[in-house]
Amino acid sequence: MKDKKSRLDLHKWIVLIIILVFILVGSLTGILFPGTAFATVIDNSIGKFFDVFSIFKNNYINILESITIVLFMGILFYVISVIVKLITRNSNRGKTVGVLITSVSKFGVMVISLILILSAWNVPTPTLLAGAGIAGLAVSFGAQGLLEDVFAGLSIIFEKQFIVGNFVEVGEFRGEVIEIGPRNTRIKNIYGNILIIANSDIREIVNLSEDLSYAISEISVEYSEDLDKVEEIIKDNLPKIGEKIPEIVAGPIYDGVETLADSAVIVRVIAHCEEKNRINVRRILNKELKSLLDMNNIKIPFPQLVIHQNKQNIE
Repeated sequence: MKDKKSRLDLHKWIVLIIILVFILVGSLTGILFPGTAFATVIDNSIGKFFDVFSIFKNNYINILESITIVLFMGILFYVISVIVKLITRNSNRGKTVGVLITSVSKFGVMVISLILILSAWNVPTPTLLAGAGIAGLAVSFGAQGLLEDVFAGLSIIFEKQFIVGNFVEVGEFRGEVIEIGPRNTRIKNIYGNILIIANSDIREIVNLSEDLSYAISEISVEYSEDLDKVEEIIKDNLPKIGEKIPEIVAGPIYDGVETLADSAVIVRVIAHCEEKNRINVRRILNKELKSLLDMNNIKIPFPQLVIHQNKQNIE
């Protein structure tokens, strides 16, 4: 690893030295090699690009106009961004729309700035716009996927399919929407992994934040236990358990016997909460129910396997 880093640093230094030599040759050839054919060739070719004083002297008006255009358009974009943030700051949907408007505004400001700068350098604007129109038409045929993503993103936002902050499920990936961009949507799961998916590829999606989610706790009880007694204990103590978990919006409620498993009777408790709190609520429910059963000497069994032996084979 160290050797690799050393080689990388060496390559950087070599590139830097080559660039410096190139600049020195282009700018100081007339001084280093006065009156030579080499100096004449360099001065009439790449030397023109390094004669900064002459470039500024002959084009200072165009340079100042270009700087003014960049500053003005930069200020204009900043003002637009601030206004958009102020208007859209009150809701997640508004913030999502704001991100899209800001992205489109940034692209528009860059295009307009480029046209104005070229115009300041006496590039024929009508010819430029005509060429840009032809180029745009050509690009549009090759950028159909990009346009599909942009229109799909607009559809997601304005049809309120989901917004930033919602928890969604795409295929087997489940997580929080952290960004809806002009082209891609980013979804982050509980492990910190981020799914980046093109807007046009989002065909089926489950919005888990549209309504409350279920935090489900399933507890195993030995077959030898009195099930009626177990149910009564759980029902009587659920209100107290609910008070200990402020993330619960409704419940918890006893949902009955879920499964008659091989080694235990599995009972279920359900609590309603927001999707972002579902996993934490389920964990605390599991802990509280386990403690409740322990306090009442209700056994939670280990997996068991019953083996029957043939007496004749033993003898």
